[in-house]
Amino acid sequence: MALLIAMPSMFFPDTTGDATALVVLLALLAAVMTFFEYYTEYPSVLEFRDAAPFNRIRFGTILTVILVLSLILHAPGQSSDMAQIVTALARIGGDLADFPYSPVRLALLTLPVDMPASVVENVRMAAAVAYVISGLAVLIFFALVHLSNWPMGNGAFNVWVNLPMFDPTKGDVLTRLNRDARINVMLGFILPFLLPAVIKGTSGWIDPKALMGPQTMIWSMTIWACLPATLMMRGIALGRIAGMIGEKRRRAYAEAKVHTV
Repeated sequence: MALLIAMPSMFFPDTTGDATALVVLLALLAAVMTFFEYYTEYPSVLEFRDAAPFNRIRFGTILTVILVLSLILHAPGQSSDMAQIVTALARIGGDLADFPYSPVRLALLTLPVDMPASVVENVRMAAAVAYVISGLAVLIFFALVHLSNWPMGNGAFNVWVNLPMFDPTKGDVLTRLNRDARINVMLGFILPFLLPAVIKGTSGWIDPKALMGPQTMIWSMTIWACLPATLMMRGIALGRIAGMIGEKRRRAYAEAKVHTV
């Protein structure tokens, strides 16, 4: 976690002392919180703690997006083969993903008309790469859920440990899980289209040019792509848990009916 938070600053170290200190503080806090979350016996806020690989996929997705975007934005000043290959692939992906009404096109529409062409190209590449990586993560998790019998492949599923913020005493558990699953999937699908509109609508208060610095662009694109992917994965996971509970109820009802006959 500390490496994930600090990675953009490691690629672009030309920051002020206050910014560097803030990055170090956030990296340490993230590392300490993650350590205690997994080290302690009782959960706090992290969901699906014992239901691997849900959190591993989420972490790997965010780490991959940050690393690839850092390589792309760092490539113009570097001559390494890896950076040049990643940039070439990102440019191709940006051209393919930049079509009318696509999330990448909507992200580009948030830019001012006087933005330099080099910045527009960087945004196009970053948006396409981040969106593709996050989309692949959702597809991989969806496949694992249905092919590896997640989460039962890791043993018994403890709802309290893996859903510490979910209160099972408020209403029907199955109804609430299905509702939350649908809401999360819906939000995950809508947010890539909605966030650019929100940024465009708040352009009077937020200068889009302020978001074009390398580190700011990396974090903006990571949030724009990975937050919807995380919500969709959470919706898929909640739907799977609801299916398991529904199946267990059906078996219990069938057994009770047999005993009463």
